Amino acid sequence: MLLHDNGQFYKDGRWINAEGKSHDEIENGRKKTMAYQIIKKHNTSDSMEHLKLRFDAIASHDITYVSIIQTAKASGIDHFTMPYVLTNCHNSLCAVGGTINADDHRFGLSAAKKYGGIFVPPNVAVIHQYMREMMAGCGKMILGSDSHTRYGAIGTMAIGEGGGELVKQLMGKTYDVDYPEIVAVYLTGSPRPGIGPQDVALKLVGEVFNKRFVKNRILEFVGPGIHSLDQDFRNGIDVMTTETTCLSSIWETDDTVKGWLKTHGREDDYEKLSPDDGAYYDRSIEIDLSKIESMIALPFHPSNAFSIHDLNDNLDEILAEVEHNAESQLDGDNLHLHLRNKVRNGRLYAQEGSIAGCAGGTYGNIRAAAKILDGNPISTMEFPLSIYPSSMPIYQYLVDSGDASKMMTSGAIFKTAFCGPCFGGGETPANDTLAIRHTTRNFIHREGSKPQEGQLSSVALMDARSIAASALNGGAITAATDIDFEEPIKPIYSFNPKIYQNLIFHGEGKANKDQSLIFGPNIKDWPKFSEMPDQLLTKIGAYLDEPVTTTDELIPSGDTSSYRSNPERLASFALSRQVPEYVGRAKTMRKAEHERLSSENPTEADPDLGIVYDAMKKDFPDVDVDQVMLGSMIYANRPGDGSAREQAASCQRVLGGMVNVAREYATKRYRSNLINWGILPLLNQNFEASPEDYLYLTGIHDFLNQKSGELKGYLFHEGNWTTYTFEIGELTNDERKILLSGCLINLDKKEMLARTYG
Repeated sequence: MLLHDNGQFYKDGRWINAEGKSHDEIENGRKKTMAYQIIKKHNTSDSMEHLKLRFDAIASHDITYVSIIQTAKASGIDHFTMPYVLTNCHNSLCAVGGTINADDHRFGLSAAKKYGGIFVPPNVAVIHQYMREMMAGCGKMILGSDSHTRYGAIGTMAIGEGGGELVKQLMGKTYDVDYPEIVAVYLTGSPRPGIGPQDVALKLVGEVFNKRFVKNRILEFVGPGIHSLDQDFRNGIDVMTTETTCLSSIWETDDTVKGWLKTHGREDDYEKLSPDDGAYYDRSIEIDLSKIESMIALPFHPSNAFSIHDLNDNLDEILAEVEHNAESQLDGDNLHLHLRNKVRNGRLYAQEGSIAGCAGGTYGNIRAAAKILDGNPISTMEFPLSIYPSSMPIYQYLVDSGDASKMMTSGAIFKTAFCGPCFGGGETPANDTLAIRHTTRNFIHREGSKPQEGQLSSVALMDARSIAASALNGGAITAATDIDFEEPIKPIYSFNPKIYQNLIFHGEGKANKDQSLIFGPNIKDWPKFSEMPDQLLTKIGAYLDEPVTTTDELIPSGDTSSYRSNPERLASFALSRQVPEYVGRAKTMRKAEHERLSSENPTEADPDLGIVYDAMKKDFPDVDVDQVMLGSMIYANRPGDGSAREQAASCQRVLGGMVNVAREYATKRYRSNLINWGILPLLNQNFEASPEDYLYLTGIHDFLNQKSGELKGYLFHEGNWTTYTFEIGELTNDERKILLSGCLINLDKKEMLARTYG
């Protein structure tokens, strides 16, 4: 794999260095990419530099849609203004919290009826497979409240964002972003037998993630290698591009895409997509598919990728390094990652396997695994293997074709369409065990363990083919290329539309205003949020100094997701696995702010405030401390990698959080979530503090109104003030309005009142 960070033109199937080319030539070349042409059709602004995008459809699942609908309702919506798909694939097992998951599902159906949406019941399809099968089409754009919203291989530019961005679309607003750089991914060759989409994806993620090579850029897949890949193989690579931190993706389309859409009854959604001759790319990546090896991503990130051959040849050295690196992520948990104790006779053994979700549960992956197993027995006591087809139509065809029967005979267990193995909501391994999975992520604790209760298991990512090969060897990590295997010749896939016709509620364009929303006892409205003050005193609730902080660390996934319809209940889990003291610190400041607003004494809630107030009166004599709003904040070097879940930000806001300080934000979507919830996403490269220090910010309004280019802050640490200067990066006018209003809900209410009363 080769990475080129210089601009190049793609002409007649050749690459031409852009060095010496004029500005006009480069700008003209930019217009010839597929991405540019699709974006232009969806851009409502008069500038292709500062985009205002309207999407063709939006999608959410049952972790996110309740809060989105509650936000939209609070903002004044009375119908869905565009196709909105509500799926139920995350909390679909209803295994935690009594009735609350099923209550959310009933709420979702009532919302689809009331506002005019599409409702996919639990266990029918995972969100991304349904969107591929029924919604994605060439030249479209789709926005989803899940980070793996990627349908580029079907010709759809899709973006995963926090719920606030979907609310904006429902309110008739736009997705605002500067035109991103476009990175060509040039594919040549053909994969060897035993190589699957996860192998290609893990190699790509491993090469680019830590280099930030494609961060917030769009990947455009081109080249002759595409035509050697079937549609499921393309989809499997595409969905994993999220782990590169790119913004979106788009692929050339051909007869393979056309045939796939025809199979699903949507041939009219096909359009030939390819870059025009002379397209310009800011960067490029070359991948020779014939050289890809069987891969494994060891804990705790998809970028921690090695070829299985390299792993087996350097087993002790690699595992020792992974265990060592894990110590910093487990700091404070008093737990230790153990991998070398799973080595027997020079081989690393996993204790269970799963092929699941939007990445692994496709027909192509499961059929290939079935071919490898071929009815041969696996040691289910030592190595249970679970199969989660990503939709009921796929499940049915696997049954009809006999592939499911072969796998069941081998000892594999078939389960429902469910995303649990990806986010820790199901299939949790035993303590101190290693699972291998064809899923999207293997972040720390994402497999469902609870370190606060002394539990720790871990996940390595692999392709379905190598998982099946490992299953035949009792869990010994085995490359599928090392066994006698040929990819099966696929029969014509038969999609049964009646499954969806009989199960799915289609209310698009048919809002029923007389329908009542059906609330369960766990579904609560958002609390009221204050506007952004000009002066703010925040206590540092958490200081996170690891290189990257994921959204899973900010708000844990897994069983906590059951409480996502209850803002206060969910907020009690914020940073619980990383900084257990955070919630208490934040609540202390929230109570102090309540007392300040009630003209009571805030120091009764937080006695340390008395010391800070005395110092402020001495060193800032012109400041009336009674007029300074109180809140909390967190610092992290690079927060927000991973999930698009807005709760990583909204939980902070519910607890009175007003500020994040970072060296950089790992993804655009986390920064957007902060803004939509009225949290200042500040930047400083040298900020040093301790938990429970205080940061005083002043002049916030001028800063957000662009009357001041920098924001002054004063850190109170051990009795002394240290001055810091903060930046915030580019903000659109709407983002400034949101921050000044205190959150998106507040701004929407203001604008609704202005429209109503002039």
